[in-house]
Formats: sequence, C-alpha cells, structure tokens
Amino acid sequence: MRSLLLIFLVSLSSICVGQNYYIYVTAESEDEVALIKFDGKEAVVEKTIPVGVWPAEIEGPHGINVSPDGKYWYLSLAHGNPYGTLYKYSTETNEVVGTVELGLFPASLQISEATGLLYCVNFNLHGDMVPSTVSVVDPEEMIEVQRIETGVMPHGSRISPDGMHHYSVGMMSGELFEINTLRLKVDRVLKLDGEEKKEMGEMASTGGMAGMDHSKMNHGQMDHSKMNHGSMNHEKMFHSKVKPTWVIPHPTNNKVYVAGNGSDEILEVDLDKWEITNRLKTGKAPYNVDISPDGKYLVATYKGSGETGVWDLSKNKELARVKNTRKVSHGVTISSDSKYAFISVEGIGGEPGTMDVIDLKKAAKVASVDMGKQAGGIIFWKQE
Repeated sequence: MRSLLLIFLVSLSSICVGQNYYIYVTAESEDEVALIKFDGKEAVVEKTIPVGVWPAEIEGPHGINVSPDGKYWYLSLAHGNPYGTLYKYSTETNEVVGTVELGLFPASLQISEATGLLYCVNFNLHGDMVPSTVSVVDPEEMIEVQRIETGVMPHGSRISPDGMHHYSVGMMSGELFEINTLRLKVDRVLKLDGEEKKEMGEMASTGGMAGMDHSKMNHGQMDHSKMNHGSMNHEKMFHSKVKPTWVIPHPTNNKVYVAGNGSDEILEVDLDKWEITNRLKTGKAPYNVDISPDGKYLVATYKGSGETGVWDLSKNKELARVKNTRKVSHGVTISSDSKYAFISVEGIGGEPGTMDVIDLKKAAKVASVDMGKQAGGIIFWKQE
C-alpha cells in the first residue's frame, strides 16, 4: 500500500511540473518591460524592468525576442537620435549586457538557429516613404554586419523553422520578402496586392513623415488601417490595400501566413508555389499572428476591434473571436506546449496596458494582468 502511495505521489508531482509560464512584454509608453508569470490560473507581474537611457524621453521599446538557448532577451528601442538601438539583456539578471545602433525605428527581430545571427527590420516610421532595410547583427559581439534592402515600412518578421530563411512584409509596399540567411540576400519578393497599382498623392506641405515628432506620438492610438498614408508620400509609389503587418511561417507545412491589416484577412502563401493559396476573412485590422508549435492553431490579434481570433488551421476555420480586456489588441505569442496564447493589449489614453491569456483548447480568455502603458511587443520565454 505504501509503495502504491509513493507511485501516486511521484505521478502527481510529474503532472504538476511545467505549470509556470514566463512571458516578456514591452510597455512602449513607459520605457518598461514586464516579466509576467502565468501559473495556469493567474497571471502576475513578476518584475518590471526599466529600459532606455534618456529619463526625460520615451524611447519606445517595441520588438522583443529571446535567444534560442533562453539565456538572453533582445529588445529594439524604436526612438533614438536619430536611429534606434538593439539591446541585449541576460534572462538571469535582466541587466543590459550589450547594445548596437540600428536603423530608423527597429521593430521585430529574431535569431536564426542555422546562422546564429539576429535579423531585425527597420520599420522607418520616422523617415520618408522609401524602401527600408533588415539589419543583420552578430548577437555575441553586438555588431551590425550588414543591412539588406527590402520594402517600404517593414514591420512583422519571422524566421523559418530550419533557420534558413527570413520572412518580412513591407506594410506600405504590400510585399512579402524572403531572405536567404546564409547568403544575406533577398531570394524572392511576392506582391500581395497582385498587379493592380494605385498611385499615392503628393507629399503634404507640412513635410509628411519627416515633419512628425514620433518620439512624442502615442502609437497605441494609431489605427494603421485608417491612416492616410497618401499625405505622407515622398514621391509617387505603390499604395498597398493589404497593408501587411506580420508574417509567420508554419512549423511543418512549408507555408507562411500574413496579416492583411488593411484588407481584414490572413493570407496563406505556399512557399513551394510562391503564391497566395488562401485568404481567411478576419475581424477588423489583423495586426500580429502566431502559430502554435504543434501547427494546429493560428492566433491573430484584431487591432481594429479589440479582439483576438483563434483559428483551426486543419479546417481553415475560426473557432472564436475573443474580446480582449481593453481596446487596441497588439501582439501574440504562444506557449511551447501549444496550450495558451498570450496577448498584449495597448489600451487607450491613460489606461494601463494588459496581457490577456487565452486557453487555446477552450478558445476562451482565462486570465489577464495589467502592466505599463501601451503593451506591445511580447514573447514567450519558458515553461517550468
């Protein structure tokens, strides 16, 4: 009887292991990053980490990711003088261990497990509406080794599971870019709007993008699907109706999925055919997307309606639209066991930012926690 009890206790302890999930979330209007723990029932802010070097300025922590070995986290500070900066932090101490200056408004970033290099898009929200770049960084030495030109306002980006290709989207040029991570060159470009073109208007007399002080702007209140980018043009250029804001590769099926922020859809792109093979109608202004490691669920934030969509990819069916705690849904990241999606929600005005937790099997919100203003970039760290 005693041996049976011992076996039961050992089995129970093994079931209980792995119930704590840790997530990093940026607060873009507070110059803070929150380390949040979710124990399967409740989410709490474990630590608030101040970031940036100018106390009197909002430097805008925007993109965030964790190294493949989990020892470091990397953060793009969007605002600078004039350029943005990439910071490297230890996950053990949450202290800065390195920095490097990048381009205008660096945004999403990730390290390739094939090359060991970090790739960060330069969103160029400060500058003229011209093609921008992807910065390639040696994360050990924190040195920028190359810049690769892509499209106009590149934002969401992710690397293929084998680490061999980097995918990014130009929000204003409406293009999907595939970069070979070994050769550090663009292999292919796909126009997401097709061949139809529409010329944008002339530059506003105020100077357009160049005349705006973005260091004082609350980007949480900007609805990119409604922005009149025609008044911000440097010269005549293509005006995307899709306005792609994020791209995520599937873990197994050689496809990528793109958030069409302007066209209210998720675009499925077959990488073998290099063409759009499906369009999934979504809620208003999908912004960020992630796919569960098991390949079953796609989760998309609908920035325009304050909701999150949970999709079953095997059926191309939306299982639920979950109302977020506050308005302006932003980022999404999924736990390594494919059980939970963690959503950053910016809030409006003086509201705090929020992280919501969605149980993917139930397709329902199960927890939330408030943090600094304008919760934005978000990344899952570990489960233990």
